[in-house]
Amino acid sequence: MKVQLLDLNAQYEGIISEISTELDKVFVNHQYILGPAVREFEDDMQKYLEVKHAVGCASGTDALQLALMALGIGDGDEVITSPFTFFATASAIHRVGAKPVFVDIDEKTFNINVNLIEKAITRKTRAIMPIHLFGQPADMDTIMQISQRHNLQVIEDNAQGIGAKWNNKFAGTIAEIGTLSFFPSKNLGAMGDGGMCLTNNDDLASKLKQLRVHGENPKYYHKWVGLNSRLDSLQAAVLKVKLRYLDKWSEGRRKNAKIYHELLKDFDTIKLPFIHEKASTIYNQFTIICEKRDQLMAYLQKNDIGSAIYYPLSLHLQECFAYLGGKAGDCPISEKLSNQVLSLPIYGELKEEQLEYVAEKIKEFK
Repeated sequence: MKVQLLDLNAQYEGIISEISTELDKVFVNHQYILGPAVREFEDDMQKYLEVKHAVGCASGTDALQLALMALGIGDGDEVITSPFTFFATASAIHRVGAKPVFVDIDEKTFNINVNLIEKAITRKTRAIMPIHLFGQPADMDTIMQISQRHNLQVIEDNAQGIGAKWNNKFAGTIAEIGTLSFFPSKNLGAMGDGGMCLTNNDDLASKLKQLRVHGENPKYYHKWVGLNSRLDSLQAAVLKVKLRYLDKWSEGRRKNAKIYHELLKDFDTIKLPFIHEKASTIYNQFTIICEKRDQLMAYLQKNDIGSAIYYPLSLHLQECFAYLGGKAGDCPISEKLSNQVLSLPIYGELKEEQLEYVAEKIKEFK
């Protein structure tokens, strides 16, 4: 039996005719940049996420940079974030001229350890950027309380958590700005790159819309130097269709996670994902902890089972961030888990016998 880490063919199989219909509309009207498909998708996202404004852009990375720019964060500022995440989070901070300040993670949730945030705040701190990693929201109650005490902005990096909730509120809609990624492997993935900023603030929404088109308003007049970062109409057409199925797909992932938990609950060689009682996750990844991670990964590969490591090196130890002075031991939990985490196939189209096969091979591993 073969079990892929992600099978996009299975996802697209039943909806390709709907997607073709929406793409044809774009080919007919030829409005490829910020056309009707983009506006319709933004409206659909606003309704789905119960947020006032959804502003499409070219990628999840750009969404983070646009959010920072809209909040006026730049040279000399500090932004507190997690070292255990994809590179884009910290790179966006760097690219606006600010300094990423890495705070270690909680060993159970993989999200930023909220108990360590206040120790990292200095007179230069302007914002906190939590990541809702693997589809589970960070502790937004505590983060928002800290931000209010210290007069800080909050940007939610929700690239992996569309549809997830914290305390019954959609992740990405709780802070000043939230960001999304529509990279093809995400739960809501495009057929290419795409991203989005979310906000309930009218002024921020207006600024984000202006910044995504070079800071232009009106045409050829520029108040700010913005980005060329517009959500492509073709991608919006694809995403508009896929959004209709998102809840079904997320429920499928939760169902598969429940099966994994049942099959592996008494197997003490690995630790299964922990979900906080206030969180509703969408399992963008199903990530286990295993001390013999590399050997397990090789064994699964030998048995035609896909898996992946998210992430093998903490951001504070990346060569490009050496100028920050980070060193081994600064974020011990992140460093330890970077050597122990392994993500298993979890997409909703998996059959139960495939999940049983994965669990069987994990149990066979010595």
